[in-house]
Amino acid sequence: MFLFISLALRAQSVVTQIEGIFYLDHSPVRVEILNGKITSITRISELSENANRLYIGPGLIDNQVNGYYGVSFIDMGEELTMEGVYKATKALWSDGVTSYLPTLTTNKKEIYLKNLALLAKAKVDPEIRGAIPGFHIEGPYISPVDGYRGAHPLISVRKPDWEEFMEFYEASEGNILQITVAPEVEGGMDFISKLKEKGVVVAIGHHNSTAKQIREAVDRGAKMSTHLGNGMANSINRHRNPLWPQLSEDRLMVSLIADGFHLQPEQLKVFYRAKGVENTIITSDVSALGGLPPGKYLNVIGDTLELTPGGAVVYPAQNNLAGSGSPLSKGVGNMMKATGCTLGQAIRMASGNPARLNGLKDRGSILPGMRADLVLFTLEDFEMKIKKTIVAGELVYEADE
Repeated sequence: MFLFISLALRAQSVVTQIEGIFYLDHSPVRVEILNGKITSITRISELSENANRLYIGPGLIDNQVNGYYGVSFIDMGEELTMEGVYKATKALWSDGVTSYLPTLTTNKKEIYLKNLALLAKAKVDPEIRGAIPGFHIEGPYISPVDGYRGAHPLISVRKPDWEEFMEFYEASEGNILQITVAPEVEGGMDFISKLKEKGVVVAIGHHNSTAKQIREAVDRGAKMSTHLGNGMANSINRHRNPLWPQLSEDRLMVSLIADGFHLQPEQLKVFYRAKGVENTIITSDVSALGGLPPGKYLNVIGDTLELTPGGAVVYPAQNNLAGSGSPLSKGVGNMMKATGCTLGQAIRMASGNPARLNGLKDRGSILPGMRADLVLFTLEDFEMKIKKTIVAGELVYEADE
C-alpha cells in the first residue's frame, strides 16, 4: 500500500504518510499529515509499487456547483434535504472535488431563504468535513433578456434589492461568498459597491453590459466573469458585445466551463491565452442532472431539460445549454488538451485560483500548514481518473480496484 500510518511523538496523534507523483514536477514525493493538516512534503528516490502510477495533487475546488446526482441546491421538483447535501457531497468526493460552492440559481425568495438556511447547517455538519466553505448565488439579479438570461426562469429574474439580499445573507448565516450579477440592470452598479463593502466576491454574468459598464463594474469591485462565453445570446454584434471587454479587462478573472460542450477547444485556447494561468478558473457548472442517466427532465418551473448521452444539459426552449453534466475533473483534462498547459497549471486553475478568489487560504495547494485536502489519480489520454480522495486528512473515497 502507498498509504502508510505511523505513530507520531505527540500522544494520541497519528501521522499519515502518502506517496505519489507530485503534480507540479512529476517527481516522487511523500506527504505527511498530522491532525488534518500537511506537515511536510519530502522528495524520495522512488515510490512503492502500488503508488508508481499515481499522481498526488491538491483537492479540486469547484466554484460553481448547482447540484449533482439528482440533488439540486435550488430545488428541481424535490425539496432540498440534509441527506441530499450528503449525497451530492460524497458524489463530488468521488470525482476529486474536496471543496465546492453550492450554487443557487434564480428562484423565488422563499426558496432562497429555506435552502440557504439548510446549507448553513450542512456547512458545519461533521459529515461534510468542511467541504463547503460558503455559497455562490447566481442570480436572481441578472439580465431578463432571452439568451443572456440563459435557463434562469424569467418569472423570478428581478432588479437588485439590497434588503432582500441581506435577508439571504442572514439566512445563510453570513456564508454567501460570491454572487453573480448583471451590472447594466437598474441599480446594479450601486449593488456591486455594497457587495464589495460587505466582503462578498462579485462576479458578472448573464449580462449584456457595454465596455463602459464593465469597466465601471470592475472599478466598483467586480472580480470575475462567471462562465465566460456562456450566458450570452446566440447572435451578437461582432464588435460591440460583452465578450471582448471582459477578455481585455486585466483586472477580471474568468471562470470557464471546460466540459467539451459549453466552449469549443479554440475558445478555451484563446481565452486562456488572453487571461493566463493566474486569472483563469476551471469550473464545472454541474447541475442536478450530472451523474444521472441521459433523458428528459423537468426543472423547478416545469420547463424541459435534456441530458444528452455525451453529458450536455440542454434547454430546448431557448436552444441553450443549461448547466453541465460533467465533473470538474473532466475539465482539467480538457483544458490541458485544448491549451497545451501542464498538469500543474490545469490543477492550479481548478484548485489554487478558486481558493484565492474566495479567500480560502488553507487550501488549493500542497504546502506545510495547509488543510490536507488531496487527490490521488491516474492521467491517461488527458483523462483524470480519481483513485483516492482525502479531505482534512481523512480518506473519504477510494475507487474499487
